[in-house]
Amino acid sequence: MTNVRFDPFRDITSFRDDLNRLFAGALGGTATGTQTWAPAVDVFETNDAVMLKAELPGLSAEDVSVEVDDNVLTISGERILRDSVEKGQYYRLERSYGTFSRSLSLPQGIKADEVAATFTDGVLEVTVPKADQAKPRKVAIAAGEAA
Repeated sequence: MTNVRFDPFRDITSFRDDLNRLFAGALGGTATGTQTWAPAVDVFETNDAVMLKAELPGLSAEDVSVEVDDNVLTISGERILRDSVEKGQYYRLERSYGTFSRSLSLPQGIKADEVAATFTDGVLEVTVPKADQAKPRKVAIAAGEAA
């Protein structure tokens, strides 16, 4: 037997989504005006850098912006629905479109002026190098007699 957790808001959320789709179709756009979405990101740290990888399928490097301001890294952009289908002819539209923005507070001791980004196969990879003083270093132990 599968253990299913009770979610009292599941039906309300489903009803809200249905209403949004209904009004979006009647108004010829999204129910809220500008649709937003958030791409999945992985953030991890190496000895030399803080790394961010974001999944952005269907976008190109020109569709994405990467900025660092006051130790906050922000990726943003927009995925535009470019397919033209007669109104009411979609059976299902599940991919997210519209603007997106994700921000990450960076730790102290980074080289904000050396941030680099690459975009390959729909994955944005941002490398934020650590300053030399922020990198771990091995401390030599001198041999000697105790006082």
